[in-house]
Formats: sequence, C-alpha cells, structure tokens
Amino acid sequence: MSGAFPPLREELRGIEPYGAPQLDVPVQLNVNENPYGPSPEAAADIARAVGEAAVSLNRYPDREFVALRAALATYLNSSGGSAIVPEMVWAANGSNEVMLQLLQAFGGPGRVALSFAPTYSMYPEYARDTLTEWVAGHRAEDFSLDLDAAGDLVLEKQPSVVLLPSPNNPTGTALPPEAVSMLCEAAASYEPGGVVVVDEAYGEFRRAGTPSALELLAVHRNLVVTRTMSKAFALAGARVGYLAADPAICDAIRVVRLPYHLSAVTQATALAALRHAPELLGRVDDLRVERDATVVWLREQGFEVADSDANFVLFGRFADRHAVWRGLVDRGVLIRETGPDGWLRVSIGTAGEMAAFRQALLETVRQTTDQTSTRDTA
Repeated sequence: MSGAFPPLREELRGIEPYGAPQLDVPVQLNVNENPYGPSPEAAADIARAVGEAAVSLNRYPDREFVALRAALATYLNSSGGSAIVPEMVWAANGSNEVMLQLLQAFGGPGRVALSFAPTYSMYPEYARDTLTEWVAGHRAEDFSLDLDAAGDLVLEKQPSVVLLPSPNNPTGTALPPEAVSMLCEAAASYEPGGVVVVDEAYGEFRRAGTPSALELLAVHRNLVVTRTMSKAFALAGARVGYLAADPAICDAIRVVRLPYHLSAVTQATALAALRHAPELLGRVDDLRVERDATVVWLREQGFEVADSDANFVLFGRFADRHAVWRGLVDRGVLIRETGPDGWLRVSIGTAGEMAAFRQALLETVRQTTDQTSTRDTA
C-alpha cells in the first residue's frame, strides 16, 4: 500500500486530540468539575435506577427519551425558563454532542459557523468535523462583546450557526440579554438565516441578577440555549447535555442523531439526578462564594482577573505562563493553561483545595521571580 496510513482526511493529519492534561496530583482544578459529588442518598437512588434499567438492557432504550425531556423541561422552567415543553428539549451525550449535532444539522460545506475569541476551544473542532467554515471575531479587552462590531460581522459572514457561550469559557464573561437579542435579530435578517446558540454550560453559576437566555426563547425563534448536567449537577461522569429551542429545531436535530444515542443507563441516571436537583445544586452557592473570594484574593496579589459568572477564574498575566503552570503541578496543584497568551484558568474547588492553590501560586510566583532576579544580576 502506497502513501500514508491510515488514509486520514488530509486536514486532520498531525492534529492532536482535544483534551486537558490528566495528571495524578492531589489537587485537580483544571477541567471545571464540581468538587462536591452526589450524596449517599442521591448516589443510592441513581444506582437503584440504573439497576432497574439493567434488567431490560437486552432492549433498545426509548430513542425519543420522552420522560427525560419532560423532566428537563420542568427543571428549566424552574431555573429561568418559561412555558418550555418537552418538544422544545433535546439531549445527548454531553453538551459536546449537542453542539456537534447542531453543526451537523445546520452547518456543513458552504456554510459558516461563527464565534468571538477567546472562546471555547472545541467550537472550531465542531466546525472542522462537519466541514463547516469557521470564522472567529474578537472580544474587547475586558472580554465583553462590542455589539456593533459583532452585529456587523454576522451580517457580513451570514453564518448558519453563531456560537455564544454565556458564561464564556475560558473567561467566565456572561452576555447581557440585549447582546443575545441583537445577534438573534441579525442572524434572522438574511436568507435562509442562522441559529444563535447560547451555550450556558455554566449557567447555574451566574451571579445574582445575571439573566439566562432561556428568558428570550419565546421572543426569538432562532435561539438555542444549551445546558449540561456535568457542572452544577456534579454529573460529569454521566455525560448528559441538553438544549431548549423551538420544536422545529429539535425535529431537525432528530434527522442527524444516531439511533438510540442516549442509552437506557444514561437516561435512568439523568432522571434520578433530576429528582435530587435541589440537593445536587445545593453546593452551587458555596462555589459562587469561593469563586468571588478567589477573584478578590487574586486581585489583592496584583494579578489581572476577569470577572466570572462561572465556576472558574481566568487570571494573569504571566511572561511565562507555562513555567507558572509547571510550578503549580510540582506543588501538587493542576490548573489549566488556556485562554489568551499570559493567562491561566483555575477551577473552583473546595475551600481546602483553594487554600492549597493559593499557597502553591504564591510559592511558584516567588520562585520564578527569584530566578528572574538571579538571571538579571548574573
């Protein structure tokens, strides 16, 4: 056989798979997980539900996951939504698969997906994997959106999909309702128009007074709001993401979804978790308090810090951020080297984990400063 093997698509050659470093260190604050797992009661209910599903694993699951869609609609109506019915809800294996399905349905050759950098690093990969052209505008210095420039770019590129994380990853910046409305109107002004996807993976962590785009679903038919159970629900290991949108959008996604894409075990797990929503979400307030305290502390140390409505904080700026990241790892603390050059991102953990992070950061910065001073005087 001549040529390179395997016969991979040419544009994929040499590309490393997506993924944050997985290192065995005591304090892991790099992938925005909820540090507080389910209670023994919730875990027991999940185990019981999975056990009940196990006796019929010889049969395919409900491919329309009717019960789960109804339970998710009820939850969304209690957390910022209004009049969301099951036909407006879709779910998949993590919000990553939800996003990929949106690009499969509405992207493709000759179509454009658009977002504003810095933003979630998987977005261009969804576009690449669906052969959709990727266009990235830019955020302002404080990571907000310049609404005039954003609207002009949408009108110029006429994307079929606009991806808007709120809170944004990796900056934690939330979008005001007027930004969502303006971009929905811009994306509806050309033919055949585009869908505007507001990715609220971290929506439950937003600060008091920060609205959800769920409130705008009744106003904009081309609006999609995505959520996940990985973060606030402490269910990252279950891989459950979902969206709320016009029923016509959900029906369009049904065309591209794989058969029986949500297993019976996944559906049982998610339904049991939703029964324990108040408890599983009970630590969100604790994480908000810890996040805000972390922002204050980092600023007191002289760091530049982005305002955050998520369960992580972006801070900097470092001349050599990799050296700082490495210094933290050497001290048993793993955070994320991501975002604009010179910045690092730390997930919010328990009080003990954040104390370990603060100590390790001070020691690392002191060490790197001493090394720089030594080199300068040598």
